[in-house]
Formats: sequence, C-alpha cells, structure tokens
Amino acid sequence: MTEDQSFLRDAVVSKIPDAAFYIPNFITEEEERQIIKSVNSVPQPKWTQLSHRRLQNWGGIPHPKGMIAEGMPDWLQKYIDKVTTLNAFEKEVVPNHVLINEYLSGQGIMRHSDGPLFYPVVTTISCGSHTLLDFYKRLETTEQQQQKLEFSLLLERRSLLVLQKDLYHNYLHSIAERDSDKLSEFSIKNLHMCAEKFTEQEIIKRGTRLSLTIRHVPKTSKLKLKIF
Repeated sequence: MTEDQSFLRDAVVSKIPDAAFYIPNFITEEEERQIIKSVNSVPQPKWTQLSHRRLQNWGGIPHPKGMIAEGMPDWLQKYIDKVTTLNAFEKEVVPNHVLINEYLSGQGIMRHSDGPLFYPVVTTISCGSHTLLDFYKRLETTEQQQQKLEFSLLLERRSLLVLQKDLYHNYLHSIAERDSDKLSEFSIKNLHMCAEKFTEQEIIKRGTRLSLTIRHVPKTSKLKLKIF
C-alpha cells in the first residue's frame, strides 16, 4: 500500500491474498435511489442483453485495439470522482469506464478475471441488493477442473469493493446462480466488516442488484465522442 492509499488501511480485508478493500455504506440511500433511477431511465438500446443478465457500457466499449472514448454522463461522473478521491488508482490514472451489470435474483456470472484490457484495479459499487463474490486461484488450463473455492466476500448494497495486485492477476471471481446466500465467518472473510451484523449460518435473500464497476482502460482512441 502506498502512502497515498493510507486512508484505505482501515478498509483492508485481512487473512486473504493482496489486496481487497471493503467500505460499507460508501454511498447513501438517496444516492443509491438516484443511481437505480438513472440506470433504469436510459434508452433501451443502451442495454446489452446476455443469456443470464444484461449490462450497460459507459465511457466506450473496451477493445484490444483501443477504446473509442465517450463522454461520461454527470450522474456517473459523480461516482468516478468519489472513487478517484480514494487514490485506489495511481496518481496519474483516472477511471474512464463504467460497466453496469444487472443481476436478477438467481442470476450470477461465471469465473473470470478482468484481464489486460484494464489497469489492474477494479472498484465496484453495489446497489439494490447484496451478493456473494467467490474467489478461485487461477490455475493452468489443464488444472481448471481442480479449482476449489478459496474464500468469499459479502458485498452489501451501497458498499464499495476495491481489488488490486495478486487478487486481480492471479485469482478468478464469480457469483453463483442462486436466490439466497448462507453466511459463515469461516468462508466469508469480510463478514466482520459489514455494516449489518449477521448471525452464523443466517440465510439472506437476494433481490435485483446493480453493480457499477469503475475501471481505467489504458488504451483509448484519440477520437472522443461527446454524448448529449
């Protein structure tokens, strides 16, 4: 952790590989309401429908040849600025892309890493519902069948999660397709950091969750599109 990131010291999730930071109630209830309202008010073509969820790209579409940068709407720029003040990124690195995923109860996402298209820091704001994020050690392709769940993090609504370093490069993360989660301090490494206090083996129901994943795409096209 650099000196500029010292403010994150109280947010570090201990007893797991470097590095995850968890901040409950990063946004207010009113900010959460405004985000949900703004996301659901965009024109239908802004949504990309996948088989198990739908999503929105803001700032451009990441591509190996470079992202054609688009302007960011004010309602999203507000949260980019809020994340930037945390110095989770290096001083010269400013987030320029937001991926919004909508997960209905029972929906999830397969094991994946964010990969080389992005600067190796991922920051995620959760709105509308909690979820459980599962982590698996990245193995060689021939060993993938041997992957086992290493640990999980509970992402409460209105929370912020920051992933960096070893967790970014050498671990995969996923969300299981189920409509409720059983909580255990043994497997959920940030349970003691959550705003709400839970009992061991408590089962909590999922609702509709919107995740705002705020990242930096280093390779962008010089052509910048302005949105109105």
